[in-house]
Amino acid sequence: MVKGRQGERVRLYVRGTILGYKRSKSNQYPNTSLIQIEGVNTKEEVGWYAGLMVTVVLFAPSSSPTSLPNQWELE
Repeated sequence: MVKGRQGERVRLYVRGTILGYKRSKSNQYPNTSLIQIEGVNTKEEVGWYAGLMVTVVLFAPSSSPTSLPNQWELE
């Protein structure tokens, strides 16, 4: 049995920016969000992230200084 953690820590998140909803000239589709992911620049890189869950972390004052309010969304 191996004691302790071996190797480097794995980061399980990637920062991104919500750009808005998928839309056409006259319609908006609120079930599909457009997200700009840091470090992802080509269509080939996007394939791994397609269909994964997205969390929206809102930095706002809360009752306790250690907790951050957040909302869960599905991509």
